[in-house]
Amino acid sequence: MKVIIIGGVAGGASAAARLRRLDETAEIVLLERSGYISYANCGLPYYIGGVIREKGALSVQTPEGFGGRFRIDVRVKNEAVSIDPEAKKVRIRRLETGEEYEESYDRLLLSPGAKAIRPALPGVEDPRVMTLRTVEDTLAIRKYLEEKRPRRAVVVGGGFIGLETAENLMEEGLAVTLLQRGDQVLPPLDYDMACQVHAYLREKGLDLRLGRDVTGFLPDGDALAVQVETAGADTAIRPAAAGRPASADCPASAGRKESVRADFVLMAAGVLPETKLAKEAGLTLGRKGAIVVNEHMQTSDPDIYAVGDAVEIRHFITGRKALVALAGPANRQGRIAADHICGRNSVYHGAQGSSIIKLFEMTAASTGVNEKQARELGLDYDRVITFSPSHAGYYPGARNLTIKTLFERSTGKLLGAQIVGFDGVDKRIDVLACAMRAGLTGEELQEMDLAYAPPYSSAKDPVNMAGYVIGNVREGLVEQYHWEEADALSEREDVILLDVRTEAEYRNGHIPGARNIPLDELRGRLEELDREKILYVNCQSGLRSYLACRILSQQGFSCKNLAGGYRFYASVKRDRTFDAAPAGPCGVPLQKT
Repeated sequence: MKVIIIGGVAGGASAAARLRRLDETAEIVLLERSGYISYANCGLPYYIGGVIREKGALSVQTPEGFGGRFRIDVRVKNEAVSIDPEAKKVRIRRLETGEEYEESYDRLLLSPGAKAIRPALPGVEDPRVMTLRTVEDTLAIRKYLEEKRPRRAVVVGGGFIGLETAENLMEEGLAVTLLQRGDQVLPPLDYDMACQVHAYLREKGLDLRLGRDVTGFLPDGDALAVQVETAGADTAIRPAAAGRPASADCPASAGRKESVRADFVLMAAGVLPETKLAKEAGLTLGRKGAIVVNEHMQTSDPDIYAVGDAVEIRHFITGRKALVALAGPANRQGRIAADHICGRNSVYHGAQGSSIIKLFEMTAASTGVNEKQARELGLDYDRVITFSPSHAGYYPGARNLTIKTLFERSTGKLLGAQIVGFDGVDKRIDVLACAMRAGLTGEELQEMDLAYAPPYSSAKDPVNMAGYVIGNVREGLVEQYHWEEADALSEREDVILLDVRTEAEYRNGHIPGARNIPLDELRGRLEELDREKILYVNCQSGLRSYLACRILSQQGFSCKNLAGGYRFYASVKRDRTFDAAPAGPCGVPLQKT
């Protein structure tokens, strides 16, 4: 059996190694148009910033080492230019000479990955407008930094690559402006969770400008002038657009023009599946031109398989078609395709899009679906917002985690989770990802037996706490309302907005129209409240207001608790700096240690 693999990196290299482990006699040819067959895409920004100092560290395997160990015919700088499915042949070009030749195959595996979006804008061909997708791109940017010593950079796009590169450029001493077309960075997060990231990045010195369309690049002396047009309110991508903060980042009208001067520009405006070969070969394509595959990673031609960023897969949580451009899924897909080529009945059950990013000291992570996706899919969902210290609050160094957990109303099934914080984010998102994979409900998070010692967690782990709150909501012990509803409540005559924080906290900022009765005084002041009205209660984090709601509901009042409390409301509505201080047993911030 002869297998040709087009493309290395995660999916292709994983498939090649698995094929050899399963079939010692197979003829395996691996074609890679770059000079690197298996490299760490996710590590590329860190080489630019000097965190990774040896360029050899970016290569997981060298062509010589990989080919020798697995007896694979590795051909770097060889590009597949066409596929003839009927003749089962691939036409290949040697990039160093331009010579073309053909190779036949019994099975073909496509792992072409995705290509960086490079819009056809005026001036985009200027060599100072760069993209970051390959090792060669990384080396070129690092060389530019070392030789030209630029002082100012513009990054276009607030996804993973854009943000990680912005951080690394700032660590190298550059002044960085990040331009994002939409009203938030990090699309896997919902807007309300991303607001905490926005405030933190600005605090670290990033010139973050949201709602900006780049329209072109003009020479400006020895620099570039990035031409920008302000996007309008129609760029909002969350519900209750009228409730978003009025600021330069979310402008009310489109068309305002500006120019940002830079010594070089990184275009990180996203990626698209690279499927030109597949399209020309007549393979069936799906969303955004991605290759349609079955559960064994076979394309519409059963002798051609496809894996990685270029394929359309099943989302594990929703069962719908999705594109998930992540290394973990690509590796697993390569292994499953190799299994099936060798006669094993391996099945790919889909991905849930678990991802994580480091931004200076902060970490943001997500798994499953977010609210944007849940609404688009018409899911009947609810969500809870919880704040928990990364470890026991009395042990030095605890910092806050903000956790947003989505669940199905009718069953309690977990649908998605997002976490923003510092230490311990990775642990909790992985636990939640495993819980979703196992089909657990929100209430079942209460029963998870997780490791505890004061330096690592609390006796009630943040994951357990999310489960307790979901349980309270689903059992009817508390009703919730959310930040986007709060401002309009003061206009309703049937409502009382009640803030149960201390007087000092209340004076420091509160929801418009809210009256203050501290929790510890509430039982003695019930006569001040109108039993004919609905009480919308808030505290700082949601804990004291939950206790207030339990008191009020048992006294015959109708009440609702603000999910996430004033802390979360203020981070969204007031663009407050991320509050990392953990809360004590009653929601009052602990003293700093």
